[in-house]
Amino acid sequence: MRDVAQLASCGKSYVSDLELGKRTPTADIARVLDHALGAGGELIALADRRPDADPLAQADALQRGLLEDFTAGPLTDAGVDEVEYTVARHGRATRYRAEGELLPELLADFGDLRLRLAGRQGAPVRKRLLIAAAQMSGLMALTLLKLGDARSRAWWRTGRTAAAAADDRATLAWMYAQEAYQLYYSTDIEGAVELAARAQVLAGGLPCVGPALAAPLEARALARLGRRDEAAAALTAAEVALQRLPAEDQVGSAFGYSESQLRFHAGNAWTHLEETARARVEQARALELYPESDHMDRALVHLDQAMCLAADGDAAAAAQYATNTVVGLAPSRRSALITYRANDVAARVPEARAVSEVRVLREILALPPGDGTNGGDQLGDRGGH
Repeated sequence: MRDVAQLASCGKSYVSDLELGKRTPTADIARVLDHALGAGGELIALADRRPDADPLAQADALQRGLLEDFTAGPLTDAGVDEVEYTVARHGRATRYRAEGELLPELLADFGDLRLRLAGRQGAPVRKRLLIAAAQMSGLMALTLLKLGDARSRAWWRTGRTAAAAADDRATLAWMYAQEAYQLYYSTDIEGAVELAARAQVLAGGLPCVGPALAAPLEARALARLGRRDEAAAALTAAEVALQRLPAEDQVGSAFGYSESQLRFHAGNAWTHLEETARARVEQARALELYPESDHMDRALVHLDQAMCLAADGDAAAAAQYATNTVVGLAPSRRSALITYRANDVAARVPEARAVSEVRVLREILALPPGDGTNGGDQLGDRGGH
């Protein structure tokens, strides 16, 4: 038993417990012991076919073991293409699927990607896998961000590390542009401006999504700081970046940027500057361009319209419009970001002018997760995007 334990790098008592039937081997231990004893896969098969195990648990173990076997060697071109397709599919899904639905699938596919990264790959394949890992890290961060979970911050660091390891400026610029949104919605406005500028510098003139995404975010942050001329200049840069973006990147995806998004972001900047006439033009165009399936951004445009009503002095209409926007969403669509922006509308109305519609909005936004409105719908957790 001592010799076997040394070969398998585990404790003698563990081997003794296995022999006496006091415990069953994990899949990892079964593989190590099989290799150490030259069992030719028989111990692995026995571990997968434990008679006392639930059949579905055995199916899970078998599936995982097969996947590990399939990913142990170098990836073919078709294999890498499949990884990149999966990442792109998740990027598109962010535009129409609720975050809570998307997260489990992201976790499962990212686990598979990690197995492939652990294998021995040639330099070109490894670079493509690192880019995929950076993009998946960004999707993890964005998903957690919309759920109001602070663990999103760690995923930005992971994504930037992967993009830097791949030596891919376009992906790194995209990471910084997306991370700027985290700072923007956590009220670190100066930090958001810095990261948005960093994204544009990293792109270095490349016609890629990073600067197209970063420039309008910079404009929105500058608008919140009251720096009108700089915000207007950043919007001009955003228009140029979008015009230079290849058509295949002007799509509804976390990895793309489109005119509908630019119109929304421009409208948001003018809203913060309280230039409501210009904001309304952009908002109307954004709603024309966004598909009905894009629940998140359409709701945010409506909340900007409510902000314009508040800026124009109609507190009751602003609050009613914001309330209708929030309770009109399905429970799974009421993300932390929606609640954050609706709170912005409520905060625009001074206490002295807190008409009944504003009080209703504030009461709805004060409900804890699980308390319902509109026939039992519930608000999502509050927090930052």
